[in-house]
Amino acid sequence: MARIDRSEFIKIHQKKDKGRCYNTTMLPVIEKTFQDRYIFSRDGDRLDLLAYQFYNDSRHWIILALANNLGHGTLDVPGGIQLRIPPASVVTTLRKRLQNSEEDR
Repeated sequence: MARIDRSEFIKIHQKKDKGRCYNTTMLPVIEKTFQDRYIFSRDGDRLDLLAYQFYNDSRHWIILALANNLGHGTLDVPGGIQLRIPPASVVTTLRKRLQNSEEDR
């Protein structure tokens, strides 16, 4: 399974009086598909642990965060909410979309 690392797509440039500057990376929306799974979260669930459970890689927590509008400052997931789990194929698709959006800037 491919690894998503947003840092590969962030362009770094030099400004004369400010040193290194980083451009903002706009993350794409993960579209709903018929292959999505749905679960209800339990107390103590975390995005990284769920990513490991469904994608065998805790670094893919960003997929669950984007798909469910979660992860704003924490990996904790509130208990009792319905979560959409996109298929593992979204890792490759998201990687290509990130790369293309950065190339267009």
